[in-house]
Amino acid sequence: MKHQTYIYTITFIAALGGFLFGFDTAVISGANPFIQKYFNLDELALGWAVSSVIVGCIIGAFSAGFVSDLFGRKKVLLVTAVLFTFSAVGTALATNFTFFVLARILGGIGVGAASALSPTYIAEISPADRRGRLVSINQLTIVIGILVVYFTNLLFAESFGDDSWRYMLGSEAIPAVLFFGLLFFIPESPRWLFKNHQEAKAREVLRKLEGDGHIAEEMSEIEESLKGEQEKVAFADLFKGGMAKITVIGIVLAMLQQLVGINAIIYYAPTIFESAGAGLESALRQTVAIGGTNLLFTFVAINLVDRWGRKPLLLAGSVGMTLSLSFLSFSFLGDGGAGYGVLFSILGYIASFAATHAAVMWVLVSEIFPNKYRGSAMSVALFMHWSATYLVTQTFPWMLANKGGAFSFGIFAVVAALSLVFVWFFVPETKGKSLEQIEKELQIN
Repeated sequence: MKHQTYIYTITFIAALGGFLFGFDTAVISGANPFIQKYFNLDELALGWAVSSVIVGCIIGAFSAGFVSDLFGRKKVLLVTAVLFTFSAVGTALATNFTFFVLARILGGIGVGAASALSPTYIAEISPADRRGRLVSINQLTIVIGILVVYFTNLLFAESFGDDSWRYMLGSEAIPAVLFFGLLFFIPESPRWLFKNHQEAKAREVLRKLEGDGHIAEEMSEIEESLKGEQEKVAFADLFKGGMAKITVIGIVLAMLQQLVGINAIIYYAPTIFESAGAGLESALRQTVAIGGTNLLFTFVAINLVDRWGRKPLLLAGSVGMTLSLSFLSFSFLGDGGAGYGVLFSILGYIASFAATHAAVMWVLVSEIFPNKYRGSAMSVALFMHWSATYLVTQTFPWMLANKGGAFSFGIFAVVAALSLVFVWFFVPETKGKSLEQIEKELQIN
């Protein structure tokens, strides 16, 4: 019981990176109408105001694994907390668009790094039989961050009018400072410690995590998986031999999670509802329904990921998203506004995504990469993940304004259908297996 409490405590602390990820992702949705007016932005400029954070995410995701392989997961997570804080203060105080964008990029570096490191860290401290559930907690905190910020956006909009965007963006500094402080109470990853020749510290961490009975077995498996670790992992090594297939699977899964359009809805939900005929206040209230649905079905994912397995959940999610996005596309074809058809279709899509791809992608990608390559491979996968996010968030406002909702969401429906095909033919099952067992079964070495 003591070990379980300890594992969950440090998991929730690490997953605060996910909370800030979700908070930073969704906070801009409520601020969009106000910053568009304040900075006098057209659709493409608004897309840049939103997607500029993704430029930072790409930098953060691509560098986090390599840097954390050198300095440790914990130290780099501390840096992300600092970046979140500076970005929140900077965007809240911005008086010109250039400074605003630079502060967004700075925060994006933190988001990208946290998106790679929080699930990686949790996977590396988790027992095999609970890893799916524990890594899914990171996704839970992401959606809690989204829901919290939807509420605070509505509160600030009702309280501060045209200046509310400053309060929305600045409020992120509070959880960022809390994250920084709590990180001092978590240990370094035992796998990173062992990899960096700190076996005594690794044993002590494993003793706290699982007790004395499993230390020898865990250390033996880690040592076996890290044979040859002294050799430097080059970028090209990720695409050699058996590792190439795993790298491609991780990259495609990471990209598909974004190309199905989730952040078009998370970032631009009020804009979507306004395009369907809702007023601004009504649109902000409907985003709360999105956040609530997202949270509810994340609990479904956490409950099922270690029972059903990764692959069945991904398949079910692809079917649900394809149907929901198809209905959403058709909802925009009617005359006189899409009304409740848009809301219910979006809620169905959010439920399908949250219960499956949202959590399972992070679980699976953190599992399939072997210890030797995990930090570097996660960075490459997350680089492509955020590149796909940038493509969607930069182009969506223009696409919605010029091509309409039917076309925009029809494209996302096609991608969701393609994800079903990819998962069916290429994605392995990893349920209930240690990271070292997965590596052996995939025959990467």
